Amino acid sequence: MLRHGLDRNVTFWLLTGLAAFVLLPWYGIERGYLDMRWITGGWPFRGSGASGLFAGLERPWLLPHLVFLLLPLAAWGRLKSDPLFSATLLFAGAGGLIWLLLQGFAIGLNGFEWSWLEALFGPQDIRQFGMGYGALFTAAAFLFFLSSGLAARGVVNGDTFVVGSIGFVIAVVGIFIFFPIMKMFIAGLQTDDGSYSLSVFIAKFADRKIWSLACMTGGTRCGVAWNSLFLAVMVGLFSTLLGLVFALVVTRTGFRFGRFLRAMTLLPIITPPFVIGLAIILLFGLSGTVTTTIAGITGMQPTRWVYGFTGVFIAQLLAFTPIAFLVLIGVVEGVSPSMEEAAQTLRAGRWHTFRTVSLPLMRPGLANAFLLGFIESMADFGNPLVLSGNFDVLSTEIFFAIVGAQNDAGRAAVLAMVLLFFTLAAFYLQRFWLGKKSYTTLTGKGDSGHHPLLPKQLRYVLFAIAGVWTVFTLVVYFIIIYGSFVEVWGLKNNLTFNHYVRAFGLSWNEFGLHFSGAAWDSFWTTLQISAISAPLTAAIGLLTAYLLVRQSFAGKQAFEFTTMLSFAVPGTVIGVSYIVAFNVPPIELTGTGLILILSFIFRNMPVGVRAGVASMSQLDKSLDEASLTLGANSWQTFRKIILPLLRPAILAALVYSFVRAMTAISAVIFLVSARYDMATSYIIGRVENNDYGLAIAYSTVLIFVMFAAIGLFQLLVGRRQLGRRFDQSRTNWEAGG
Repeated sequence: MLRHGLDRNVTFWLLTGLAAFVLLPWYGIERGYLDMRWITGGWPFRGSGASGLFAGLERPWLLPHLVFLLLPLAAWGRLKSDPLFSATLLFAGAGGLIWLLLQGFAIGLNGFEWSWLEALFGPQDIRQFGMGYGALFTAAAFLFFLSSGLAARGVVNGDTFVVGSIGFVIAVVGIFIFFPIMKMFIAGLQTDDGSYSLSVFIAKFADRKIWSLACMTGGTRCGVAWNSLFLAVMVGLFSTLLGLVFALVVTRTGFRFGRFLRAMTLLPIITPPFVIGLAIILLFGLSGTVTTTIAGITGMQPTRWVYGFTGVFIAQLLAFTPIAFLVLIGVVEGVSPSMEEAAQTLRAGRWHTFRTVSLPLMRPGLANAFLLGFIESMADFGNPLVLSGNFDVLSTEIFFAIVGAQNDAGRAAVLAMVLLFFTLAAFYLQRFWLGKKSYTTLTGKGDSGHHPLLPKQLRYVLFAIAGVWTVFTLVVYFIIIYGSFVEVWGLKNNLTFNHYVRAFGLSWNEFGLHFSGAAWDSFWTTLQISAISAPLTAAIGLLTAYLLVRQSFAGKQAFEFTTMLSFAVPGTVIGVSYIVAFNVPPIELTGTGLILILSFIFRNMPVGVRAGVASMSQLDKSLDEASLTLGANSWQTFRKIILPLLRPAILAALVYSFVRAMTAISAVIFLVSARYDMATSYIIGRVENNDYGLAIAYSTVLIFVMFAAIGLFQLLVGRRQLGRRFDQSRTNWEAGG
C-alpha cells in the first residue's frame, strides 16, 4: 500500500543531512567550532569552509555519504508498516554511520592510518582533518534514519521519539565516555615509535614507583598506587563517619540549629577544592598562624609536618565530609520511626535499637557516602598538588607524566588505568556489600511515629565531635577570607585590597570601561563554559531519567549502567582520556572550549540522571497515559506534562553541574588552553608561583559568585506547582496559624 510523500520526521532529517553535506564545512576549523571565519574562506567550494560535496571532488571517499543520504527517498509513499520502509531506513542509517566512521578513522593527518590500506592503494598525499559542522549534522541524520527504521520495526512500541532518544544517549555516551577510555587503554600499549607492544605496557604497569611497598619494609616511600588507595580508604571511612555524626546530631539529638549545619554543607561544595589546602598552609605551614604561635610559646622549631599524607587527609576530609552528610541526612531521616518504636516496645534499649535496627537500615547511605568519598579522594588533584610534598598520589603523577619533563602520554594512560581500576573495584564492592537485600522502610502509608533520641552519653560524644569539627571548619573559612586581604602571609601581615585589584581591577580609557585585572579573562571564560554546560547536563540527564523510569525496552539495565559509568570515572581519567582520544582526527577537540563543555556534561550527567529518577518516580504514570489517550505523542507528553513537574530535579542538576564546572580542576588541568583558561587552572598557576594572596582572593570571589548563581537558578526554575488546591490549603493554614 502506498501513500503520498515521505514521513514528516524522516523528511526533516533528510533535508537537514543534505543541507549539511552540501553547504556546511565538512572539516573542523582550526580555531574551533565557534570560529565563523570559514564563511569568508572560500565557503562552500574550497578552503576551510568546503562542504562535504565540494571537498569530495578532491577526496572522493566523502561522496558515498551522499548516496546514503538520498537512500530514504526509496521509501517515498510507503507506510511505516511496509517492511521496505524500515529496511531502507535501517540500511541508510547503519550504512551511513559505518562509512562515516571507517573513512574517518582510516585517513588522518598523515594519509592512511592503516598500513594495509597504504599497501593496497599506495601512499595518500591528501590529509583529512577532524569532523566539522557538515560531518556532525550528517551523522545526526544517519542516526535518526537508523532509529526511525528501528521504530518502524516495532521497537519500544514503535515510538520514534523514545527510540531516537535511546539512540542519541547511547551514541553520545559511547563517543564521550567509552571511546576516550578505550583510546586511553590503547595508548598504554603504544611504544615511542608508534607501534604497539604488550611488553611495553607490562613494563610501565609494573613500575616500582607505582607498586613499591618499600615503606612497609623500612623504606621511605610506597608506590603511588598504594598511597592513593590508602588515602582514599581513610578519607572515605572518616568522611562517612563524620557525615553520619552530623546527620545524627541534626535528626536524633533534639539539636535546635540543624538549619545552620545544613547551610554549612554548601560551603565546601562551592569552594574550589585546593583552596582548603591553601587555608591549611596558612594555618599550619612553616609561616602559618598556628605554627608560629606554638613556636613562639614553646620555642620549638617549625617543621613541614603538614606536607604529606596528614595535610592532604585533613584537606580532603574538610572538602568531602559535607557531601557524605548530604547523602546520609536523607537516609537517616528515611528510617521508619515505627520500626524503631516497635523495637523499643519489645524492650530493646535505645543503644540496642540504634545498633540493631537503625544502623543496618542505613547501609545503602553509608555505602554511597563511602563510595563518594573514595572516588572524590582518588580524583582530587588540587589538594595533593598543594600539600602532598613527598607523598605522591596517582592524580598528580598523571599530571606530571603529561606536562612534566617526561612528556609520556603512555605512562599517564597506565596510571589512569590503575586509578580507574581502583574506582571501579570500589563501585562493584559497594554493590556486592549491599547485595539484593531490601532496605525499604517508607511504603507511602502514613507513619506518625517520631524518631527516638539517642542515648545521653552518645549524644554528648556526637556533640563534642560535631562541635570541634564545626569550629575547625569555620576557622578554615575565616582564614580563607582573611587571607585574601593579607599582603604577604607571615612576612607583611598588613591588610590590603591589592590582591582583588590585581585580579579584578577596573579602569577607564578612551574606549570606556576596561577590565584591567589579570583574572578577568579566565573568569569570563569559566562563567561562559559553566553556563553553557549546566543546562545541557541537566537536559541529557533528565532525558535519560525519563527513558529509565517511564519506558521499558530490551537492555534497559545495561543502558542504566552505561549512563552511570562516568560517576565511577574520576575527573583525572576523563582529562587524560580526552587528551588521548580527541587530539587527532576524526574528532579533533583539543584546545577548544567545546572539549571543556563536553567533559563537564559527561562527568556530571549521572547527577541529573539520579535527580530525575528520584523526582520522576514520584509522578504517577497515569499522567502519561491520560496525555497519550488524549492524542499527544511521547515528545509532547514529556515536554508539557513531565518537565513542568520536574522543577526540583532540574534545579538540582543545574546547580550541581554549574558549581562543579566552576570549581573542577582534575579534568580541567589537562584540557585548558591559552585561549580557554579556566578559573581553577589560573588559580593553580598562581599557587605554583607562591602568589597565595591573589589565589585566595580569586577563590573568595568564586564562592560569592556561586552563591549568587544558586539563588538565580532558584528564581529561574521556580517552585513546582501541584494545583490550586495545594496553594489554597497552604494559604488557609498560614492564615490560621
